[in-house]
Amino acid sequence: MEILNNLNTMLTDNLGPFGPLLAVGVLGMFLILLTLPILLKKNEDPLDKLRKSRTAAAKSAKGQSLRFESSKTDKLEKYSNFLEPKDEEEYSAVRLKLLQAGYRGKTAVRTYHFLQFALGVGLLIFGAILAVIKSTNGDPTTQSLLLTVLIPGVIGYMLPKYWVTRRQKARQEAITNGFPDALDMMLVCVEAGQSLDQAIVRVSKEIRAGFPDLADEFETVANEMKAGKERVLVLKDMSERCGVQDVASFVTVLVQSASFGTSIADALRVYASEMRDKRVMRAEEKANTLPTKMTLATMMLTVPPLLIILIGPSIYGIAQTLGKTTGF
Repeated sequence: MEILNNLNTMLTDNLGPFGPLLAVGVLGMFLILLTLPILLKKNEDPLDKLRKSRTAAAKSAKGQSLRFESSKTDKLEKYSNFLEPKDEEEYSAVRLKLLQAGYRGKTAVRTYHFLQFALGVGLLIFGAILAVIKSTNGDPTTQSLLLTVLIPGVIGYMLPKYWVTRRQKARQEAITNGFPDALDMMLVCVEAGQSLDQAIVRVSKEIRAGFPDLADEFETVANEMKAGKERVLVLKDMSERCGVQDVASFVTVLVQSASFGTSIADALRVYASEMRDKRVMRAEEKANTLPTKMTLATMMLTVPPLLIILIGPSIYGIAQTLGKTTGF
C-alpha cells in the first residue's frame, strides 16, 4: 500500500489529478496493442496451401460468383485463430457445453469467445469512463480507480460464461422433466406396431408444444438415422448433447436391448415405469425440503411479533414504574 501511495503521489504531482487514470489507460492500451498482433497473426498452414493448390482449377471453372463466396468465407475465418481455442480438448469442451445449452451453430464457439472479448473490452472502457467521472467528483485512491476499471471488464468477460451455464442447467432440467412423458408416448407407439425410428419421429412431433428442447433432440436423432448413421452412435451422441443421467441410462438400455436381441417394448415399459417413479421421488424430495427452506422466513416473520406481544406489556410496565420512582 505504501508503494501504491508513493506512486499515486508521484503521478499526481507530475501529471495532475488525472495522473493515475492516465497511467492506467496508457498501460492498458500498450498491453492491448502488444497482444493483438500476436493473437491475430495466423501462420499459413501447409495443409491450407495444399487445399488452395487443389481447388485453384475448380475455382477458375466455377465462375466469379463462387470465387466471391469463397473470399467472404476466408474473411470470416480470418480471425478464427484468435477467437477459437487452439487446444482440441478445450475446443471440444466448449463446443459440448454450447451444445448442451442449445447453441448448435457451426460458429457457436467463435461467437461465444467473441462475445467474451467484446463485452470485456466494452465494459472495461465503461469502467474507465466511470473512473474519470469519479476522479472529477472527488479524490479517489489508486486502488479504487483500478477496481472501478477492472471490475466491469471482468464482469463483461464472465457474463457469457454465466449465461451459457445457466442456459445449460435450465435445458437439462427441462429435458429431465419431459423425459418420462416422452418415454410413455414412445412405449405406446412401439406397442402399436411402429418401429423405434418411427416412434422417435412421432414423439418429436407430439411433445414439441410442451418440451421443445427434448423434441429437438429426438428430431436430430431421427434425421441422423435417416441419413444412414448407425443407431448406437446416434443415441450416444444424443446422450452427450443432453448431459442428463436419465437419457444416458435410457441409451444404455436401448444399446443393451439391441445387443442381446431382447424386446425393445419390454425394455421401454420397465424403464418408463422407473422414470415415472423417479419423477415422483424428485417431487417428494422438493416437497420435503420446502419446510427447511421456510424455517428462516418463518422465524423472521413470526418470532419478532410474538416477542413484542409477550414482552411488550412487561417492558411498558417496568418503564412506567421506573418513571414514577425516578420522577421522570
